[in-house]
Amino acid sequence: MRHILILLCYLPTISAFCQVEKVSIDQQWKFRQTGKQEWLPATVPGTVHTDLLANKKIEDPFFGTNEMALQWIDTLSWEYQTAFIYTFNKKHKKVYLNFEGLDTYATIYLNDSPIGNTDNMFRTWKFDVTKNIKAGKNTIRIIFQPASSIGKAEVKKLNYTLPGDEKVFTRKAAYHYGWDWGPRFVTCGIWKPVSLEIESDHPIIDHHQFLIQELTEKEAKAFLKSAVRISEPSTIKISVFDKVNNTLLGISTHAVSKDSIVQTNIIISNPKLWWCNGYGEPNLYTLKIVIENLPTKTRQDQEMRVGLRTITLVQERDSLGKSFYFKLNGKPIFSKGANYIPPDNFLPRIKKGKYKEIVERAKAANMNMLRVWGGGVYADDAFYEACDEAGILVWQDFMFACAMYPGDDHFIDNVRQEATEQVIRLRNHASLALWCGNNEISEGWYNWGWQKQLGYSKNDSSKIWNDYLKLFEKVLPEVVNQYDQPAVYWPSSPKYGWGRKQSLLEGDIHYWGVWWGMQPFSVYDEKIGRFMSEYGFQGMPSQEVYTNITNEKNINLQSPVVKHHQKHPTGFETIDHYLRESYKAPEEFTDYGYVSQLVQADGMKIAIEAHRRNQPYCMGSLYWQLNDCWPVTSWSSIDHLNIPKASHYAITRAFSSNITSILKEEHYYKVYLITDHSEALSLTISLLKLNGEKIWEETSKIKSEPLFAKVVYQKDSVSLLQNYNLSDLVLIANVSDAKGNIVDTNHFYFVEPKDLELKKPQLTWSLNLKKKTIIIKNGDALAKNVQIMANPLVEFSKNYFDLGAGKSIRVNFTTSSPVQEIKKHLQLKSLYDTYEH
Repeated sequence: MRHILILLCYLPTISAFCQVEKVSIDQQWKFRQTGKQEWLPATVPGTVHTDLLANKKIEDPFFGTNEMALQWIDTLSWEYQTAFIYTFNKKHKKVYLNFEGLDTYATIYLNDSPIGNTDNMFRTWKFDVTKNIKAGKNTIRIIFQPASSIGKAEVKKLNYTLPGDEKVFTRKAAYHYGWDWGPRFVTCGIWKPVSLEIESDHPIIDHHQFLIQELTEKEAKAFLKSAVRISEPSTIKISVFDKVNNTLLGISTHAVSKDSIVQTNIIISNPKLWWCNGYGEPNLYTLKIVIENLPTKTRQDQEMRVGLRTITLVQERDSLGKSFYFKLNGKPIFSKGANYIPPDNFLPRIKKGKYKEIVERAKAANMNMLRVWGGGVYADDAFYEACDEAGILVWQDFMFACAMYPGDDHFIDNVRQEATEQVIRLRNHASLALWCGNNEISEGWYNWGWQKQLGYSKNDSSKIWNDYLKLFEKVLPEVVNQYDQPAVYWPSSPKYGWGRKQSLLEGDIHYWGVWWGMQPFSVYDEKIGRFMSEYGFQGMPSQEVYTNITNEKNINLQSPVVKHHQKHPTGFETIDHYLRESYKAPEEFTDYGYVSQLVQADGMKIAIEAHRRNQPYCMGSLYWQLNDCWPVTSWSSIDHLNIPKASHYAITRAFSSNITSILKEEHYYKVYLITDHSEALSLTISLLKLNGEKIWEETSKIKSEPLFAKVVYQKDSVSLLQNYNLSDLVLIANVSDAKGNIVDTNHFYFVEPKDLELKKPQLTWSLNLKKKTIIIKNGDALAKNVQIMANPLVEFSKNYFDLGAGKSIRVNFTTSSPVQEIKKHLQLKSLYDTYEH
C-alpha cells in the first residue's frame, strides 16, 4: 500500500516557522506482537492496549475485572510499522523524523536501518535522517520493549532498593503502574504525533520566550527572546504586531553569525491584564510575529498568545511562621482549586475538547487554580490553553511522585532534557504560576519509614539523599532558572509532612490526618497550614458508572466489580467508618453510594470553610482530586462519566466569593462571613424547626473587604438553644448582595444527620423545557440532601441541597439529549428515602 504525504506549512502556537515544512506521518500504521506473523491496523497516536481493543483482541480494559486478565500485554515486545513516499527537493537541506512522544523504550528503524533509541515518554525524539531517507517509498519500523521488564532489570543493578520499585527507573507516567485510585496498565506505543520536518537554508526560530519587564495601568513593557538557528550568517528583522488591530508593538534587526538568542522589545499601551477566575477577566493578546530574512527577502509569520500579568510567590517571616501565597498583578490571591490527574489511562484517546471541558468545570466551580500532579503526565497543550482562557492558574509538578529516583549520569541527563523541553513548551502560558520538583518525596523520605523498612546503611541513605538533592535542588531549578527565569520553583510538595508541627507554620501541606489518619472531620477546623495543597475524602461514583462496567443486576459492596474498582486497600472500610459516625448506613447499594457522597461532601465543606475562615494565614486550598482516569471509587469530585458527585456541589458553594461558615467554638455558636472582595452585603440568620416554624430571625448590613473572614454573629449556646429539641432545629444563614439576590445559603444542624428527626418530605416538581429550569417545591417537612436524578447527559446548577419546609427552589439544567427525555427519567431523592420505614 502506498502512503503519500502532502507537504504542509505547519504553524503551532510557539515553536516552528514556515521555513520548516512539517509532514504528518500519523496514517496507515500497523502493529503486531514482535515475532508474530499477523499484522493489525493501528491508530497513531495510540497505545498497544487501545489498538488491541480496536481489533477485538481484548475486552474493554475498564469493564468488570478485565484489568487482571490483561497484565500479559506489558510483558511483551510490540512492533509498529508504516510506509510513506518522500519527494526529493534540492532545497531540502535537512530532514528529520520527529516523534512528539514515544512510550517508552523504543528502537526506531528507517528502511531497516536503526536510527535511534528512546527511553523517556515525556520527551520529543528528533532524528536527523537526511542521509537515510530516499526518494520514493520509505518504511518506518518501531520496536517497543516492555517498560516494566526494563525497570525490573535496572532494579537489580543497585545494591539497595529504591522506594517505588521498577517504575522509578522508567521515565514514564507513574500512575500507569497502578495507584490507590487507578488501575495498572503499563502502556507502550506511539502516543503523540509523528512527522517529517524538512528544513531549508533560512534562519530557523526554534522557540520564543515572552517576558514582562514592567506592567502598569498605562503601559506594558515586555521583550520577546527568540532562539535563532542558522546555517550561514544572515541579517534578520523581527516585527511584533497585535494581531487584532495590526498595531506594531516592537521591531528589531539582528546580524547573526551563529546560533543565538535575540531580543525584541515590546510596548503595549493601556494593557488589559490577565486575571485569574474571580478576580477579573483573563485577557489574552494574540501576537503576530513576522521574521524577515533581509538578504533573501523572504519572510515567515508566526502567532502566539500571551497574557499580561505578573505573578510572585510570597514567603515572608511573620510571628507565626512564614507566609505562602501568590500575588497576581500585585494583588494577594486566595488559591481555590483542586489536584488534576490525567483523565484516562490511555492518553491518546483523550480529545482536545475533554481538556477544555475539565477546565471549564473548574471555572464553574469557582476555582482559580489546578495542580498538575507529579505522578501523571505533563498535560496536553489544550489543557494549558484552556487554563489561559478560563483564568485558571496552574501549579505544575515535574513528573516525580512518592518514590526515590536514581542519580546516575544517564538518568540525570535524560531528566534535564525532559525538563528543558517541558519548560520551554509551557513557559509562555499566562496561567503558569509555579514549577514544583515533585510530589511527596521529601515527606516520604522523612516520614514514611523508607530507610528503616528497606534496611539502608548509612552510606546507602547518604547516596540516595544526595541523588535526591542533585535532581530536585540542583538540576531542575537550574533548568527553570535558565529557561523560565523569573518563574518560581518549589522543590517538593509538601515542604513538611502532615504529622510535623512545622507543616502548619510554613510552606504547603498535604493534610491526611483525615482519611489516612482516621481523624474526624472536625480536625479540619484545627489543622490549618499556610497553603493546603492536598487533602480529601473518597466518595463512590454515580450509579451510571457501575451500569457501564458490569452486566450484574444486583451489585453490592461485596460484588467483585465493585471491589475491583476501589483501589485503596481499606477504602470501603474507611468510608463506612466515617459514614456510620454521621449517617444511618443504608442497606440498598444505590442508597449507600448516595450517602457515601454526602459524607465526602461534608468533609470538603468543613475543610474548605476552615481554610477560608483562616485567611490570610491560610491562602490556598487545593483538594484531592478533581477527576478520575477510569471508573472507580475515589477522592474525585467528578466521576469518570463526568457526573459531579455531591462533593462537587458542596465545593462549588464553598469556593464562592461570599459565603458564611457556622461552627461551635467553646460555648458559642459563631457565624463567620468570608469574602474575596469589598462588597456591600446583607446577612440574615434564622433559627427554625424542621417543619419550617420560625423561632427567630435577625438581619444585618455588612461591608466586606478583600480576604475578609470575620465573626459577624455569635451567641452562647444556652441563649441560642434554650430548651429546644436539638434534633428538630436548623440554623440558616443567607447572604444577599446589594441587589437583594441571595448569593449563599448555609444550613447548620446541631446534631449529626442520623439524629435529626426527619419526616417524609412532600417534593413536587415542574419543568420549563424552553428555559431549561426545574422548580422544586417542598411540603411541611425539611427535605435534606435533595438529589435530582435524570440521565447522565443532564447537568444541574444545584444538587444535593437542603430544602426547607414550605420552600421552593429553581434549578437550571443543561443537556445534550432531547429535553423531552428529562420528563421520562427525572426523579427526586432525599436522605429520608434511604431510611428503613
